[in-house]
Amino acid sequence: MKKGIALSSGCDFIEREKLRLRVELRRRRNNVHKARCATAKIGLHNLFVDRFGGKLSGSTVAAYWPLKDEIDVRPILYDLASQGVVTALPVMNDSTSLQSFRRWFPGDELVDAAFGVQEPHPRRTDAVPDLIIVPLLGFDAHGNRIGYGGGYYDRTLQSLRACGNVDAVGVGYEEQECAKIPTHPLDEPLDLILTDKRVLIPSAKKEGFVV
Repeated sequence: MKKGIALSSGCDFIEREKLRLRVELRRRRNNVHKARCATAKIGLHNLFVDRFGGKLSGSTVAAYWPLKDEIDVRPILYDLASQGVVTALPVMNDSTSLQSFRRWFPGDELVDAAFGVQEPHPRRTDAVPDLIIVPLLGFDAHGNRIGYGGGYYDRTLQSLRACGNVDAVGVGYEEQECAKIPTHPLDEPLDLILTDKRVLIPSAKKEGFVV
């Protein structure tokens, strides 16, 4: 068998496994969101403050405006903005298949975009994040993440990491953890994972991890 064919077959298997896993993780996340979304956002915020309190002065932090049953990171955004930290939200760029980021401040107008996402108004200035709070469907102890399949965060993180230091913090409900997420070389790992109940430093990051 030719190497190219074998590689293609391997990628096809990984994508099939990811599709299967996404179905299970969507069900799992929806159930837990219904059960404790209100308390989970408080738990997540408290753990974020415990981990990063006082460390983000002068930094730019990008997060997301939650969709449906995504864990709510708005308390974190509001808290950071009140401290003078530059906060930003992602912007979808169909022409490049990458995300860019625009500055956001509490009370700013948001506009509708693709996939039901809400973005800062185009008049807001662009921002380059030092830390990105990343939504997910699932994660594992190695820092692997599974999202919705569009690859936006993976391509964006790859581009940002090629230009300098940026930390990716995945956030979700505790029940979104998986034993093992199938990956391929284009997947970008997380530097840290926060759930509503604990902080998880991926096994590959435990030595010398600073953030």
